[in-house]
This record gives sequence, C-alpha cells and structure tokens, in this order.
Amino acid sequence: MKKVLTLALVAVAAFAAEGYKVLNKYKIGGTGGWDYVAVDSAAGRIYASHGTEVDVVDANSGKLVGKIEQLHGVHGIAIAADLGKGFISNGQSNSVTVFDLKSLAKTGEPATGQNPDAICYEPKTQRVFTFNGRSSDSTAINAKTGEPLSTFSVGGKPEFCAADGAGKLYVNLEDKGSIVEIDAAKPAVLRTGSIAPCEEPSGLAIDTKDGVLFSVCGNKMMAVTDIKSLKVIATPAIGQGPDAAAFDPGTGLAFSSNGEGTLTIVKNTGGKWDTADTVTTERGARTMTVDPKTHRVYLLAAEYGPPAEAKGGKAGRPTVLPDSFHVLVVGK
Repeated sequence: MKKVLTLALVAVAAFAAEGYKVLNKYKIGGTGGWDYVAVDSAAGRIYASHGTEVDVVDANSGKLVGKIEQLHGVHGIAIAADLGKGFISNGQSNSVTVFDLKSLAKTGEPATGQNPDAICYEPKTQRVFTFNGRSSDSTAINAKTGEPLSTFSVGGKPEFCAADGAGKLYVNLEDKGSIVEIDAAKPAVLRTGSIAPCEEPSGLAIDTKDGVLFSVCGNKMMAVTDIKSLKVIATPAIGQGPDAAAFDPGTGLAFSSNGEGTLTIVKNTGGKWDTADTVTTERGARTMTVDPKTHRVYLLAAEYGPPAEAKGGKAGRPTVLPDSFHVLVVGK
C-alpha cells in the first residue's frame, strides 16, 4: 500500500499546477487590431503590434514609454539587441521598418516578399528573415545595413519562425502541416518534415538545449518535434484557437496562448512532454511572448462588446470595445 501511495503522490506532483496566474493588466488603449508581441529582456521593454503602430511598454511599470507610428499593417517585431536595432514586418506595404531601440526612430524600410508576417533575427549571421504569407517565401535582410539580400521559396504558407542561435531557422508551414529548416547563411531551405497529426500549425518555439520544437496546432494539440530527425515525439493537448507558442529555457516550460481565453503550459516530466497546467486568461488573448529573465508571459488582449450585425446568414463577430487594448501579465 505504501508503494502504491508513493507512486500516486509522485504522479500528482508531476501534474500539479505550475502556479502561474494573471498578475496584472497594462492598459494601452486606442483602437485597431493587433498581432504579435515581443520583449526586449535586457531593456525591460514590451513591443506590442497595434494596427498601424507598435506600442512600447515598460515591462516593470506597465507605462507606455513610446510609439513607432505610421506603419502599414503590423504583424511581427524582431529585436537585435546586439545591434541596437528592431525590425517590424508591414503586411500591407510588403516591407520591414527598421528602428533604433533607444530612440525608437525609424531608420529604414527595406522591401520584402508579399504580406510579410512572422519575422526573426538570426544572431550568428546577423540577418533578419521575414516569412511572407502571400508569396510563400522568405526575405533575408542584412540587419547591419538594412539591405535585402535574397527572397527564396519555403514551399508553402509560412507562419511563425524560431532561430537556434547557431545559424539555422525553423518555420511552420500552415497549409502543409510541416516544419522547414533553413540555413541562414546560404540562405536556403535544408529540410522539410511533416508534423502530422498536427493541423494548421501557427506559433513555433524552440528549446535549443534539448533540441526540440513546439508547434501549436489548430486541432488543439502541441506538436513537439525532435530537431535531429524532424519527427514528432509528443502531442500534448492545448486549448482551442491557439496562435502563439513560447518556451522559457530557465523553467523548461512551453506555452500555448489560446483564443478561447486560456494559456496552456507543457513540461517534460520523466522524459515525456505533457500538459502540466491551464491558466485562465481572456478571450482573444492568442498572441504572447515570454521574458526569459523574469519568467513572465505577456499576452495581448482587449475587451469585447456585443457581436456585430449578422450578414449573409453568418453571425457577426464580437466587437472590440474602444480604448480597451491591453497587455496581460502572467507569472507566479
């Protein structure tokens, strides 16, 4: 009996709640939609995409410290802290806005492929890569000079990307249910691997220590992929409507932000990746980033009113209330 009880206690401990909860809400306000969010851990700044601008928020106080305005359908933000530069993908103008991290002044706008969405900085080559949804390709840019270097096919509609810090990038192909590995120096696709049974993968995160990738999937699972083989090794359950994935190397936890209003936490227990906890957030909080320094998760959200009037037999979507845009802070 004692042995059975001990095993039961170990099992409970392994799947106990991780202690994460909503700690704060940083109000930004204004109107317009949003997409990805990024954090500059060293500077303690949050960069929130917000329609035609990027709002810059102090991560400790929650105060708005600046804006990068007159943009064109912002999707993603990439931070090159070693160069003192940031990069914003403009989906409407097929371009990237380069800005100075200290002054927030815009310093350039190189052209990309069609409808750049995800954007990642690769530190070894000091190149920035946009992943262009409409043209199914990627544009490599010299991060020092802002010069576009090459636009190359990735073989499908790319979603989010992750860099390993050693010269390679990875990107989900939403329409193919696969992951692409890219050599940043060439630049070119090296390998493509199926991540079935994952469907419509969007967010992607990487654990460079253990060599795994985390893709959040439209069919309520997280596909954990071994980088060496590009084979799926686990499919823990997540919430509905995921968009972003994140990994915190300090805690060893992976996250999925879900539009239903939850944050799924996945961890490796006894060599197996499984769902460890689910945190209630807010409806529509689908995008996020994790700060590896503070271990806090930042999600973008807004408050919603009644649905818009139905048209063509289809129910209207809930309307975003004016001046309600904010950053949710999740941590311990």
